[in-house]
Amino acid sequence: MIKKVKDIKAPNGAEIKKKAIKKLKEVPFRKMAPNIVTLMALCAGITTIRFAIMGKWTSAILCIFFACIFDGLDGRVARKLKASSKFGAELDSLSDFVSFGVAPAILMYQWSLSAIPHWGWIFTLMFAAAMSMRLARFNTMLEDSAVPEYWSHYFVGVPAPMAAAMGVMPLLIWFDFKELEFILRNPYFCSFMMILVAFLMVSRIPTLSLKKTKVSSDWFVPLMILLALFVSCLITKPWLTLGIFTLCYILTIPITIWQFMKDKKQAEKAE
Repeated sequence: MIKKVKDIKAPNGAEIKKKAIKKLKEVPFRKMAPNIVTLMALCAGITTIRFAIMGKWTSAILCIFFACIFDGLDGRVARKLKASSKFGAELDSLSDFVSFGVAPAILMYQWSLSAIPHWGWIFTLMFAAAMSMRLARFNTMLEDSAVPEYWSHYFVGVPAPMAAAMGVMPLLIWFDFKELEFILRNPYFCSFMMILVAFLMVSRIPTLSLKKTKVSSDWFVPLMILLALFVSCLITKPWLTLGIFTLCYILTIPITIWQFMKDKKQAEKAE
């Protein structure tokens, strides 16, 4: 009788359930790859804090630069491998907060703001808090399908990597112009920059987004020449080039606002 019971096969439903449980336990590597890249960005951001505490300013800036590269890659890897997930999106936000919110703030505090300990630390916290609110708003906006079409070429506020670059811009320029230390490393000037960037992050000011921008074929060659020039400058004078690039980005904000208002008016007339 016992032998007969053993010979009985499990019903099809039970077999399917077992296979489903097995699939849940197995995660393909392509699903893990984007999260690995995101974790690399997170590690780079945390290492920035370590070098900032040690006073190794060049190494700290390099780590933020690597975090920017990894942050730009993880989304592309996810789309290429069709491995996007809610877990990956949450991990990306956490990585951005550490790499572009906490790390630059600690770096600037160690480099300059510590000269005014109490107020300097308040501005440090303000920068990190603004980054967290910006990322929280960005995540909620992803679920909002009612965003007007004219917003597709713009970010709401300054995006996280550019905010980090703007925050550390005085340090970037200081590498090549140390004779201007009395201005660039001045804690009050750096405090002003931290407050300004914090405001731009949480504001609803439209800023430039190139994700859906299409370039005319007439502009292709000139843009390639400009890109080659930028890369050449980046190799020869990396910190000054990044500093000037960040400054140019700041100067584009008023132009972007003007263009946004123009697009908004055209969209309202079309309705």
